[in-house]
This record gives sequence, structure tokens and C-alpha cells, in this order.
Amino acid sequence: MTEVAASSAEMPPAEVPWRRLSARMLAVHPVREVLRAWPVLIGVLFLGARSDVGGGVTGLIALGAVIVVGLLRWFTTTYRVSAEQVQVRRGLLRRETLTVPRDRVRTVDITASPLHRLLGLALLTIGTGRTDRRNDGVKLDALTADEAARLRVELLDRSPLAAPVDDAAGAPAVPLVVRPETVLAAFRAEWLRYAPFSLSGIVTVAITIGFLFRMANEANIRLSQFGPVRQAGAQLSRTAIWLAAVEVAIAFVVVVAIFSTVAYVVAYWGFRLSRQPGGTLYIVRGLLTRRSITLEERRLRGAEVSEPLLVRAVGGARAVAVATGLRVGRGAERGGSLLVPPAPRAEVEQVAGAVLGDAAPVRVALVRHGPRARQRRYTRALLGTVALIAVLAALWRWARWPAWPVPASLVLLPVAALLAEDRFRSLGHALAGQVLVVRQGSLVRRRVMLVREGVIGWNLRQSLFQRRAGVVTLEATTAGGRQRYAALDVPVDVAVRLADEAVPGLLTPFLADYGSDRSSD
Repeated sequence: MTEVAASSAEMPPAEVPWRRLSARMLAVHPVREVLRAWPVLIGVLFLGARSDVGGGVTGLIALGAVIVVGLLRWFTTTYRVSAEQVQVRRGLLRRETLTVPRDRVRTVDITASPLHRLLGLALLTIGTGRTDRRNDGVKLDALTADEAARLRVELLDRSPLAAPVDDAAGAPAVPLVVRPETVLAAFRAEWLRYAPFSLSGIVTVAITIGFLFRMANEANIRLSQFGPVRQAGAQLSRTAIWLAAVEVAIAFVVVVAIFSTVAYVVAYWGFRLSRQPGGTLYIVRGLLTRRSITLEERRLRGAEVSEPLLVRAVGGARAVAVATGLRVGRGAERGGSLLVPPAPRAEVEQVAGAVLGDAAPVRVALVRHGPRARQRRYTRALLGTVALIAVLAALWRWARWPAWPVPASLVLLPVAALLAEDRFRSLGHALAGQVLVVRQGSLVRRRVMLVREGVIGWNLRQSLFQRRAGVVTLEATTAGGRQRYAALDVPVDVAVRLADEAVPGLLTPFLADYGSDRSSD
């Protein structure tokens, strides 16, 4: 946990000097502050241009103020690292000192934006395993790339940093020894064939469209009067509705595929996952912004192989680490838990097995959940589809809606049946050595492999309809990842036996109560 130093007793030894960040950051923060404040600056420029007094002077003053704020970061930020603590002191009006004990350091990530890379700098983030959004760890922006790499290795190795230091140069007198690593996965050009199916292009397209609309609104430009947009609208208006819908759908698919590929290349170009001595996994990725992520293997609670529907259709998958201290809610990629991006399924499974130290959980045959689980999948899928068809029929009968949606919606019945069967086939569980395996999902099929010693509790949930069917949802509780991983619609006796075998003794008191209740019945 990042803590504010409260007493001088917690301070590092006085002989460890305070150090400043690289002076080259004076070219980074002003640019970044201007980019962050561009909507305000544009508004100020427009207001100044329309006012009778000041003209563009107001905009220049605002721009200068933003740049000064960026420059003050260098003058007000210092840091020092001892054998026991990492401290960062920052702020002008509100001065604060952030302190992290060395034994609390869990991750040391390095990020280098294009501007950072141009200047040979990097942003180093020291994480302590907290996952709340308000605490992103202690950040040193910007160190030289060499200094950031040195601090990353030394902090994670728990080696003393206050050893021989050249006071004149401010650098270690003894050069850092680079130890070998084992590469588990590395980016290959053939991975690009999975990029169009990752659907990340939908988010990119949405962000791009939103940005263009915002820019057009700020500049008072009507996009409907823009030449290509006007021509496309006129052409569609002269085309039959069904043909226009097909053309728009094809264009949308092509655009999303292109943007997905571009986003994939930007995010994962140069991807490499390696295991380093000392028990850490090291991940490097990114084309424009280069990011280096470290993950201590002792924080691993398992791994997850996920197969989104489209990626699964072309034989792909992705792998995510189940570990403590990583933000799952903000996304695996941003939170640093991604082990392998969309890639061939066989390679992803091989990497997941290597991370777990055992390939058996990845390939073990799963125990199916029985006919009652299948019946529940079909019942839920078909009842929802029938209800939708009934609503469309009612709207046609009493609200004078067109009749064609009713017969068209009948196509959803076989689609719902296929979805129900796929969801049932995805259900399963198994025990493979020291690993508990559960799988579920259709649109995104997830095979979660939890280390049994990482399971700290069980939740057995049963709805009214599950009680009637004699099944239960068994949730394994762990400190990492999403914290709860469920085996859906398992027969009650199978769920109890699975929990007891996975973590012997944890359910023993409850098993006694369960047996006495059944005997009394």
C-alpha cells in the first residue's frame, strides 16, 4: 500500500540523497498538459476571438499557464530509494511525501510513449498490489530509460540499492548484471490473422467517431454537408432499403476489421513474454507506446484461457493471468494481466501450461454437468426468444406495426437452440493435480485454471429454479482476478464432492450438517 510518511522514524537514512527526475522531462510534461487541456484552450481561443478586448492574448495567457504547470512538475518532484523504502516528494502548494516499503513492492512497470521514446525517457510505476482505482502506485515520470530498467530489476530482486554509489555521477559504481531469461511467447506475423476477429476495432471506431463529432462541433462544422458524407447519403437514398442495409453492414464490417487490425498492431507489436530468474514474468508490448510489465509468480493464483466467439471460430484464443493486485475491471490489457493476445489456440494453451508449470490442466477432459444443466440452457434460451416473438406479434396486431418482423424473428428459434447447445457444451469442471478447472460461456468461452491452494472459500448458490432442478452454482473464492469463479448448474452431490476434494477439510463441518439434514429428511 502506498503510504504517506507520518514520522521521521520511517524516513530512509539521511545519507541517501534526494534526486530529481531527468531534465529532459521538461520537454514532456508541458506538451502533455497542453494535450490534456486542448478543449479548454480551444474554448478560450474562440471566446477571445469573439470578444472585443484581448483577442488572442487570452488564449496565449492560458497556453502559457498550462505550460508553466507542466514545468513545475520537474521543480517540485524529487525521489530517493534506499534499501528499505522508496520515497517520492511532490507538490508546490500541497506538499506530500509518498512512501513505499521495499518489501511491499509487487510490480514495477515501465511505459514509454512516443515522446518518451524520442527523448530516451520512461514512466516507471511502482505498484503495491492494491487494485482500487484511486491508487495507481508511485509513479516516476520521467526517468532515463536505463535508470528505469535498473530500478525495475533491483526493486523486484529485493537487492539493496544503497550499496556503492558514485556521488558525483549519481549512478551505481558496480554495473548491473543482466541475467538470462526464458522466452515463453513472442509476437509472430501469423498472429495478425486473428486481429480482425478481436472486435477491438468497434471500440476504436466508436472513439474515432466521437472525436470527429466533437472536433466538428467545436469548429462549428456540419458533417452532413461534408462532400463524401453527402455523396454517400445521396447514393444510399437512391438504393433499395434492403440493399442499402447490406452495403452499410459490409462497409461497417470492413472498417471494423481494419481498425481492429490497426489496434492489434499498435497494442501488441513486439509482444514478448518471458520468465526471468527470481520468479517473475516479464511482458513487453506496444508499437507506439512501449510498455514493460512485471508479474511475480508468487502472486499467481491461476490462468484463464478465453475464446471470444469470432476468435474461436478461426482457431484462436487468448490467455490472462489470475493474480492478486491487478485491475480486472479496467480490462486485462490495461491492468497488466494479459499473458498472450489473440493467437493460435495451441500456442496459447502451451503458454498457459508453462505459466502454471503443468500442461495437464489446459488439456484435461472436463466432466459434463448433466441433462438438467442442458435443459436449463434450452429453457432459458427458447423462452426468451418466444417472448420476443410474442411481443412483436402483439405490436403487429394491436399497435399496427409492420408484419414482416414476426416471420423474420422465427429465425431466432434455431439460433437460440444452437446457442443453448453451445453453452451446455462449454460447461465443465475437473481436478488436474493441484489445479481446479472450470469452464463456461458461449460468446466468450472461458476456461479458468485455479491453483487449489489459492482457493480460500466456497459459495454454493441455488435459485428457486435450480432447487427444482437439483443443481447448484459452485463458486471458488480466491484473492486474485475476478475473485469468484463459478461452475454453473452442477448437481448438488457432485458440487459438494468437488469442493471437498479440491480443498480437503474446508467444507468438513458443513458436510456433517449436510449429512444430518439429509438423514432427518
